[in-house]
Amino acid sequence: MLDTTLVTYRHLARYYLIDGDNLERAYKHHLSEYPEWDQQEHAGDWMLLPDNLGENLSIDEASLQDDLSTFLSNKDGHCRQGTIIAAVRGTKADDVIKVLMQLLEEGRLKVKEVTMDLSTSMQDIITAVFPNATIVLDCFHVIKRCNDAIEELRLKFKREAQVDNRREERKFRERKKRNEYHCKWYRKTHPKTYEGKVRSRKPARKNEKYRPQVLSNGDTVIELLTRAKHSLTQSPEKWSEKQKERMTLLFERYPKLEEWYKAVNACPSREVKAAREAIKSREDNVLNYFINRSTNTAAESLNSKLKSLRAQFRGVSDLPFFMFRLSKIFG
Repeated sequence: MLDTTLVTYRHLARYYLIDGDNLERAYKHHLSEYPEWDQQEHAGDWMLLPDNLGENLSIDEASLQDDLSTFLSNKDGHCRQGTIIAAVRGTKADDVIKVLMQLLEEGRLKVKEVTMDLSTSMQDIITAVFPNATIVLDCFHVIKRCNDAIEELRLKFKREAQVDNRREERKFRERKKRNEYHCKWYRKTHPKTYEGKVRSRKPARKNEKYRPQVLSNGDTVIELLTRAKHSLTQSPEKWSEKQKERMTLLFERYPKLEEWYKAVNACPSREVKAAREAIKSREDNVLNYFINRSTNTAAESLNSKLKSLRAQFRGVSDLPFFMFRLSKIFG
């Protein structure tokens, strides 16, 4: 049961009121098959489970110890047994290719489709190891790359607005200080009237603070740029009335952001060009999504479960033994 569930030794030890360290050592050295595991010597660098190779695969990165590891998984495993095909420490293409080339050529040529993110090294890996496979770039990462471009613009304008706000606040303090000086000078140079009053303007309150300009919808410029973050990633049809008012004010002040919606192809912004070129350079792999509507969800789900397991163990101190556990749970 320990080999097929995400139950930690300390959970069992707490339940049965026994020593968790002793239980861990007993399981590792006596109860499990770890001492006879044939991949124990190189498990810290790589693990290969060729029986799990299928036609539809996913590849992704995951952090286990102090470095990223590359995981190749079978979608038909559905994040259960039969999922992990290979795990290689690091993300260097040459190292991963060297391990995956140990798979039988017959099985490698049968792979039809591999989904991945926008990593160039992963594309090199799949091209070299699975020459007949169709590479599909995950649509989520493509959309995220576009959203990152508009986010860069928004943050750029927000930083500029913060600089302008600090400048206006500094001018306000200087003007307030100058007015207070003039009031003091006027009281000194002009005698009091017969009623005992000073012939000068009433000085401003000492605790008066700078207040930035408030727009027609009640937002300041910085608040406008902050609260428009999610609206920029949505279709205009999904905007509420308040969002429409906010976006109208935003586009009036920052027309470059409006270009994202109206004319992306002609937009001269550096950030938009970078996103456009990144997608254009791998257009075929992006469009392959529409063949089977395949995504990299399976790899992301496996990555999430790996993080959960790592968290339960409070990190990975013994990487080979942790890989053995993965081979039993997902192998």
